[in-house]
Amino acid sequence: MAFTTLQPLPDYLKATNYTVLYQDKPPTRWDDATWILTSAFIIFTMQSGFGLLESGSASQKNEVNIMVKNAVDVLFGGISYWMFGYGLSFGHENSNPFVGVGDFFMDRESSDDDLGDDFAHFFFHASFATTATTIVSGAMAERTKLETYIVFSFLNTVVYCIPAHWMWGEDGWLKTMGAVDIAGAGAVHMVGGVTGLVATLILKPRTGRFVEGCEAPQMGSATNAIFGLFMLWWGWLGFNCGSTYGITDKKWILATRSAVATITASIGGGMSAIFLSYVTRRKKFDVSYIISGILGSLVAISAFCALAQPWHGLVIGIVGAIIACLGCKATERLRIDDPVGVVPVHALAAIWGLLAVGIFGDEDNLGTKVPLNTKKGLIAGGGWELLGVQALACVSIVVWTAVTSYICLILLDVTMGLRVPLHEELLGADIVEHSLNGSYDKRTGEWRDHHGNILAVIKKGKTEEHYLKVIREVHEGLRRGDSPSGASSTKKSAFGFRRSDTSESDIRAFMNGRQGNGAPGSPGEPARESSGEGTKLRRRVQNGNRQRNKLWRGWTPGTRQRGRSGDEGRVNAIGLQV
Repeated sequence: MAFTTLQPLPDYLKATNYTVLYQDKPPTRWDDATWILTSAFIIFTMQSGFGLLESGSASQKNEVNIMVKNAVDVLFGGISYWMFGYGLSFGHENSNPFVGVGDFFMDRESSDDDLGDDFAHFFFHASFATTATTIVSGAMAERTKLETYIVFSFLNTVVYCIPAHWMWGEDGWLKTMGAVDIAGAGAVHMVGGVTGLVATLILKPRTGRFVEGCEAPQMGSATNAIFGLFMLWWGWLGFNCGSTYGITDKKWILATRSAVATITASIGGGMSAIFLSYVTRRKKFDVSYIISGILGSLVAISAFCALAQPWHGLVIGIVGAIIACLGCKATERLRIDDPVGVVPVHALAAIWGLLAVGIFGDEDNLGTKVPLNTKKGLIAGGGWELLGVQALACVSIVVWTAVTSYICLILLDVTMGLRVPLHEELLGADIVEHSLNGSYDKRTGEWRDHHGNILAVIKKGKTEEHYLKVIREVHEGLRRGDSPSGASSTKKSAFGFRRSDTSESDIRAFMNGRQGNGAPGSPGEPARESSGEGTKLRRRVQNGNRQRNKLWRGWTPGTRQRGRSGDEGRVNAIGLQV
């Protein structure tokens, strides 16, 4: 309800005791702009969610690097979208059904009546564009050069903006045919998922990922991953509700329907993921199942959110979650290394979401100026037309994305190189790229702890076995306190954690044995370090140290999760004995 300047009272009210407090007028355009901006602010918080989810799913030696890449998506993806991305999606000067032309380096004059509307529209879709690139970073995690990724995040805008024009541009050819994608299941999530698939196929799996007999890497921090899920869940409400582009002209009804459909879809998806995990994982509630199930359901409902009934959302979410969870297992069996589940959660669930519009869709009969859908789906009695249009949209977007992203990534691989060298991958990007808790000099190969002491000199061009041997030697040296840097039990390791060479009980037993003569282990017997008892004591000291440092943040997910236990024969995900 808008408040305006009070007008003079009419003559017939001047002699009465009535007072006019306000005049009721319909909402104005700025109500829509405010709604769009607020939704875009919420969508931008999804960058934090993606960062936490991806860093929590990867190993801890790369978690900061992954967060930096999520910041890069906004920085370099945002500048390219302002320069040419928005113009290719929504330019009006010489646009055609395939691509928009105009509005490059987006700006408006202060006197332009559409300034507020156009800026709000640009800002909203800039959040979509950066999200499409952020999705890809999960598939490329732990083995991609940061320099190359920066260039990729700048160029990936081209991959995204053309399907966005097809779906949402005024003369986009898919929109003209009647295709429906309200909140970007195809234009955002499918584009990101397919690009992620192409990227992980070009990069190939992480070192040791699919070695026979080795366990899959564990999550670096399940807590961070779940926290990221909650932030994405919150951001998705802004994603879907904001896609009504306002609240005037009965669009607020579409926004409320979108909110209800989104939450019911996520409820159905989460419930089905928990049930699936309980049945297939021997009564265990697998965290990765829960995350993939909820996100898969949110992706699936995005195409139909503002027109879906609550039961539509529930069914679409359940199916989307099952596709995402089973898709994660399928990619693993196909030896596709997708650390965060980008392909099944975003690509496969998005395909189902677009096709679901053709099954459950119905006409938008609210009477808005621009209806969201003018065709009936299969269940509503509209026949196969809408389903066929949605299927065509899926095929078109997948083909465009696969071809253009492949060309972009291959060119970057040939010119700059996509994958980090083997020794840098094993050391971890946090040390190599950001010098956190240690440093690595790419020019000299010097690996130093956080005090500046040299731990080892890494020579380039060696075999995997050689690098693992060097890492193992430094590993053992840091544990014993006799590393090449002279680290002692009172110093911190290269990762900032204090080490203890003995357990408290072993120190007490050792000191008691040196205080006199008597029975073994009593204060009366001198220490016999050269005897068999001394050998046993040293072994106890070593084993106690290993047990005490189980939570040591190691080089790989395997060493981090298991520490240095007494089982010397186990092998972690990259082949290093733990």
